[in-house]
Amino acid sequence: MDPKKVDGASDKMGGDGDIGSVMGFSGFGKKARTFDFDAIFEQTRRTAIERSQHVLEERQKETPMEEEGESSKSVKPLVHSQKEKAAAASSRVHKSDSSSGSDSDSDSDSELIGPPVPPQHAAQEDDDELVGPPLPPGYSGSTAHSDDDDEEEAQDDDDDDNNPVKKIPDTHEITLQHGTKTVSALGLDPSGARLVTGGYDYDVRFWDFAGMDQALQAFRSLQPCECHQIKSLQYSITGDVILVASGNAQAKVLDRDGFNVMECVKGDQYIVDMANTKGHTAMLNGGCWHPKIKEEFMTCSNDGTVRTWDLHSEKKHKSVFKPRSLQGKKVTPTCCAYSRDGKLIAAGCQDGTIQIWDRNLSVHTKFHCRQAHTPGSDTSCLSFSYDGMTLASRGGDDTMKMWDIRNFRKPVNVATGLTNYFSMTDCCFSPDDKLLVTGTSVKKDEGNGKLVFFDRVSFQRVYEIEVTNASVVRCLWHPKLNQIMVGTGNGLAKVYYDPFKSHRGAKLCVVKSQRKEKQAETLTQDYIITPHALPMFREARQRSTRKQLEKDRLDPKKSHKPEPPVSGPGRGGRVAAHGGTLSSFIVKNIALDKTDDSNPREAILRHAKEASENPYWVAPAYTQTQPEPVFAEESEEDEEADKEPEWKKRKI
Repeated sequence: MDPKKVDGASDKMGGDGDIGSVMGFSGFGKKARTFDFDAIFEQTRRTAIERSQHVLEERQKETPMEEEGESSKSVKPLVHSQKEKAAAASSRVHKSDSSSGSDSDSDSDSELIGPPVPPQHAAQEDDDELVGPPLPPGYSGSTAHSDDDDEEEAQDDDDDDNNPVKKIPDTHEITLQHGTKTVSALGLDPSGARLVTGGYDYDVRFWDFAGMDQALQAFRSLQPCECHQIKSLQYSITGDVILVASGNAQAKVLDRDGFNVMECVKGDQYIVDMANTKGHTAMLNGGCWHPKIKEEFMTCSNDGTVRTWDLHSEKKHKSVFKPRSLQGKKVTPTCCAYSRDGKLIAAGCQDGTIQIWDRNLSVHTKFHCRQAHTPGSDTSCLSFSYDGMTLASRGGDDTMKMWDIRNFRKPVNVATGLTNYFSMTDCCFSPDDKLLVTGTSVKKDEGNGKLVFFDRVSFQRVYEIEVTNASVVRCLWHPKLNQIMVGTGNGLAKVYYDPFKSHRGAKLCVVKSQRKEKQAETLTQDYIITPHALPMFREARQRSTRKQLEKDRLDPKKSHKPEPPVSGPGRGGRVAAHGGTLSSFIVKNIALDKTDDSNPREAILRHAKEASENPYWVAPAYTQTQPEPVFAEESEEDEEADKEPEWKKRKI
């Protein structure tokens, strides 16, 4: 084709040049121009970096001004900056076009083909820097700030982990009314579904957290040991049976619903060696289950023995451990406990010693501390830590001590001033093994009983809870529920929990509304019933006299024959009307005697005047010898005798 003709045609289309440039076909018919895309992209990238830095500087200046009135003003510079970006990009494209145009002048084969490069192309190609629209002013949600927040939260979590006091679940509490006397025993099954309480009122009450509502009523109450105080209650490791140790010599095992499963045999109290008897012969002081073997449990008693039992052989104990004093004499164990692995058996005794045996060797002690607590005081509780190396003892000498059983001669730490009036005051470790918990006793109206928390390492009193105006006897910190159960001296069982840190347990029953009592339905319509209208009230008509006579004959009152008059002397306790015998005559006259003997003085003095005027019996005998009566005069001896004290007088 002739190039001159093409140039002429293009001149004709000059009027339509603007439309052609807009539509993108203005370059048709011209030679293609060559231009360097790499140079264009590099120039665009540099310009975008400069612009983004400028925007960031403006944003940093405007961040302190976060008021609502200035927020609308801060949007305008961004709009201008975006317009400037678009203008700059378009200018860069024109410059590149002009530069490429100069190159095309030198090269006759280079012509521009296709539409111009869009202005947004430069921002999209910038991978190393900001992508998308600029951030609004005052925005602080960058990745750097979020990382800082995560680090702060992690530090807070670390602080909570390092501070065990924050893990104590004491924000909420519920109160279970066991009775009016001391709650001396608490037991919670391993799953934390049921709580069992026992007290000085001989009652054992069962509480089901899932079945209770806000009324907080026990679903069962019983007296398994009649009139004996409950000393200890504990669920087995499987939670299907409960060990009950009471004031008698026989421990009992109940199932989850309170029915009797087993009762230990009572020993022969006339045998001197307690190892030769089949069971305990004196009051029990405590009992606990083996932590690994579900059929084995242990009891300690005032007969000076600690015995292990098997659930399936109630006729005889399994083994006997006999605590001994330094002189080899019998001492009374007041509490007992298994180690966490079940290999050791520990007993606290009345002489202040703590004696530990190997479970399989019952003769000699494995560990022995002679002066653990004051002699004569009842060691009320022994508790092993979860790691198995530490033993805590709660003494009747108002102390709590922590021992390392590997070095059992001296306590690791001692806490004093913890008043203890009960022989079953508890101490226990927290689930994380960092705290030690016990209760304090108070006298009536002399303050509040407290639940005291000690740090296991420093043994400092780090926290305390005022429970009630009575002694705190039992305490139990369940590891699964993360809830603390407390038994008090005024018949209350309290449960402390935290809605966020605790699980199930008391949280199940506090959300249930109290059930309404079912009232008896009343009749909507009153019925009037005439008494004799119904057949059951009608009197039967008498059909024949013969049947009536037969009925009267069977009636003892109607068929009674009157007795005939007694003839002769009398018989059957009846006296004849009158007869020739003396007895009948006397009986008849006694009944007829009408003399009044209501005033005996008048009856006696009735004949006094006549006797003095006409003496007949005594006075005529003394008419010659003693016409006038002579009476004895009172002597001094009689007066002195009257003045003598009563205990010296002669008893007649």
